[in-house]
Amino acid sequence: MDKAPGPRDRRRLDRRRLDRQILGLAVPALGSLVAEPLFVLVDSVMVGRLGTAELAGLSLASTLLVSVVGLFVFLAYATTAATARRMGAGDQRGAVAAGVDGMWLALGLGLLSAAALVLAAPWVVGALGATGDVASHAVAYLRASAPGLPGMFLVLAATGTLRGLLDTRTPFVVAAGGAALNVGLNAAFIYGLGLGVAGSGLGTAVTQTLMGLVLVAVVVHRARGLELTWRPTGAGLWASARAGTPLLVRTLSLRLAILLTITVATSLGAVELAAHQVVNALWGFTAFALDALAIAAQALVGHGLGSGDARTVRAVTRRTLQWGTAAGAAMGIVIAAAGWWITPLFSADPAVRRAATLALVVTGVCLPVAGWVFVLDGVLIGAGDGRYLAWAGVVTLVVYAPLAGAVWRWAPDGAAGLAWLWAAFAGGFMLARAVTTGLRARGDAWMVLGERT
Repeated sequence: MDKAPGPRDRRRLDRRRLDRQILGLAVPALGSLVAEPLFVLVDSVMVGRLGTAELAGLSLASTLLVSVVGLFVFLAYATTAATARRMGAGDQRGAVAAGVDGMWLALGLGLLSAAALVLAAPWVVGALGATGDVASHAVAYLRASAPGLPGMFLVLAATGTLRGLLDTRTPFVVAAGGAALNVGLNAAFIYGLGLGVAGSGLGTAVTQTLMGLVLVAVVVHRARGLELTWRPTGAGLWASARAGTPLLVRTLSLRLAILLTITVATSLGAVELAAHQVVNALWGFTAFALDALAIAAQALVGHGLGSGDARTVRAVTRRTLQWGTAAGAAMGIVIAAAGWWITPLFSADPAVRRAATLALVVTGVCLPVAGWVFVLDGVLIGAGDGRYLAWAGVVTLVVYAPLAGAVWRWAPDGAAGLAWLWAAFAGGFMLARAVTTGLRARGDAWMVLGERT
């Protein structure tokens, strides 16, 4: 006769079941998240063959563009949290309706941001210290890619809605198709039509617009299936904006830190700025890969809190932190060890390759901390704890600013200066974020059960 499972066996079964849930959401989310930095990687590889000035201009411009899009990432995060919590509470109609309102907000913000970027591109590039050919290439990329901002924002909001519905597969399929299309369009525009850096921005804009339209169609189809209107409501738009405002502040602090980092990189010189683009592209790739676990945590934590299951929420938090730290360590080893073989894909300049390789060793060492940080961010975002994250973001920026200033003032020239800059960002800044989020997660104030009003 088979024995009934003991406490240890039950814990093992529960852990395996939870792992399947986490990976079932995280693996497809990984595909869609990695597609975004793949756009930057593809741009970097193709533009890097045009020359150092072009790659340096792309470095500046793509960081600015990613900062603009990243500033509004709350369109994804807020809709994921709201949708998942309502799904956990059994309100599927309310969950989808929140997503539709979020997409309308995304469209409006995308149109405004696109117009502002076209007009302000030369001023922003100049304010960051770029001159000559580097500045002209950066402006060309920004103006060519700006029309794609509404599509990019729609991708955020629609993806957040589907994640909250525990569907990470559909965004993955769309992102994979978009990544493939982006390669073809960039090759045609950069080399075939001879548009150079501007062709890279145009290819990305077209791709993101098409991705946004496909994802919107998926959400609208679900809304019609539930007999919901796809038109916006004033109350829904206000709720989306209110939920997203603290996350906007939190994201603004992160983007200011990134802009501060690239400003210091620009002051180091064109070679160091080009090398920074290589490191930044790979950091973005690994960060988005680690963020897949944060996406799973967002959805499962929101769902668990909505259903009033505090025990599951704690289990999800603990297990995703274990996965995130381990994944960060594994990626860090690969990045640190393989840097010298990776950098030739981006540049033929030996000086650029040397600087990038040294900085990649620094980032590899810091990646386990980053894995912890990204997962805890996802847990607290899924819980709707945006107000605390906003304050924590301000605190970490205050901690990082003098570190970046010290690198700008005292760091040596060449590759060592870039390595010190990445030590300040991937080490000091990430450690400050780990402390602030870790202290919050130890308590219970963020665990508000039931459907939020």
